[in-house]
Amino acid sequence: MTDDTQKPDEAEAAKAGEAETEAAGSEAPGAEARESDAEAEAPAAEDEAGKLRDQLLRALAEVENTKKRAARDVKEAREYAVTGFARDMLDVADNLARALGSLDDETKAQAGPALQTLLEGVELTERRLASTLERHGVKPVNPEAGEPLDPNRHQAAAQVPADQPKGTIAHVMQPGYVIGERILRAATVVVSAGPAQGAKPAEAPAADGSEGKPRNGGVDVSA
Repeated sequence: MTDDTQKPDEAEAAKAGEAETEAAGSEAPGAEARESDAEAEAPAAEDEAGKLRDQLLRALAEVENTKKRAARDVKEAREYAVTGFARDMLDVADNLARALGSLDDETKAQAGPALQTLLEGVELTERRLASTLERHGVKPVNPEAGEPLDPNRHQAAAQVPADQPKGTIAHVMQPGYVIGERILRAATVVVSAGPAQGAKPAEAPAADGSEGKPRNGGVDVSA
């Protein structure tokens, strides 16, 4: 009696075990598929994150470049805003310089009180104009004789025989001006073509004040 009662229960337990086994077997492929999908999506997510990171860095770099360009434009606008006005004022500076240069030192020394006052006023005006231009970034370009010719800053008007080496500046006809780092007007200069042919070599004065011998090793070849 007891054995007959227990047999149905054992059968039901066996069926339940088989059902669980079948359910576990059916769920296993689905779990493996989900794990495979997650592994496949991980590299794609990393690639997308890398692309977004690159786009962000490029956007930040572009913003920084825009700021630098804007600051540079503001600086240039501030420095070169008076370019046109300064160029017009150069004619005034040239006229003042010509007026002062038209009188030699002897004439200035013999000038009467009225002329002396006028000359002092013109000189004061010239200095005040030069200081005002310099305060706004305008500076003169006035090379010395013997300096090399710079085509970016000097304009050659002629070439003449001179004591300076060939190709260097022999004389300044008109000073130039720069504003900031830009040329406002090139200096007009005369370029040396070298000493004239047949010119005697320069002589060095002797210690006693008399004329010395030619600088050619002590040998006089002038004859």
